[in-house]
Amino acid sequence: MVGLVATRCDRHACREFARVRNSMALVAISVLLTCAPLANAAADDALDARLKHLETELRCLVCQNQTLAESNAPLAEDLRREVRELATAGKSDEDIRAYLVARYGDFVLYNPPVKPVTYALWFGPFLLLAAGVVVWVALLRRRSRASREASTLGDGDSVPAGALSRARVLLEDERTL
Repeated sequence: MVGLVATRCDRHACREFARVRNSMALVAISVLLTCAPLANAAADDALDARLKHLETELRCLVCQNQTLAESNAPLAEDLRREVRELATAGKSDEDIRAYLVARYGDFVLYNPPVKPVTYALWFGPFLLLAAGVVVWVALLRRRSRASREASTLGDGDSVPAGALSRARVLLEDERTL
């Protein structure tokens, strides 16, 4: 009888152990399933932050005055998708920039490097501004010179003597008619 009780206890203990083991396995699986999306979310957040930084350094080829992150143009959406694919493929930021520059030229960079090919991008606006200032100053000088000449012609002192005598002759001829 003692042997019978012992086997019942062993069976009961085995069942209890199996139940505890199964419940611990369920807890472990649920913890893993809960933590896996958190790890993926952290990785996605890091990737999104990296992509946003890259997109602020790249120019939309359609809008031209907006970054890739700001633009809503269909081409910008395609470029954002392409940048994401390159980043998820394991390419570094420099590799992605080099790929886009090779494909679209330095203009795709929002701040292109200063080199002979991009001098127009860097110095063109300043040259246009300087040319505008030169034209404006020239117009102001011409206008002030013309107004000075007009004011001196109005005074009798600065009219050449020959012109004044001719004017008097013409006036006298008019009176005699």
